[in-house]
Amino acid sequence: PSAHATIRDLSGGQRQGVAIARATHWASKLILLDEPTAALGVAETARVEAIVQSLKQRNVGILIISHSLDQVFKLSDRICVLRRGKQIGVRETRKTDKNEIIAMITGLQQQ
Repeated sequence: PSAHATIRDLSGGQRQGVAIARATHWASKLILLDEPTAALGVAETARVEAIVQSLKQRNVGILIISHSLDQVFKLSDRICVLRRGKQIGVRETRKTDKNEIIAMITGLQQQ
């Protein structure tokens, strides 16, 4: 779409892209992204992931809430699992695997 299009005329995915762009433009210390790619296609998701990587290189803290474990493992340094409103555990991404995280999410592992 045109750069002059109004936000209300954009698709859900395009609106999500604009919201992420705004957040990354103004953030200086921390960005909170709640399911940032849930409404995006493959190309838009790749762009968001590239933005997250560039923000990490600028030492901007990024907190991502996501159910996409592939994306979590690709983008994170640490993973915090919450279950029913309680913190189950925190793991360094490079020192854990999907099976451990899934066990924490499902309640098979409590610490």
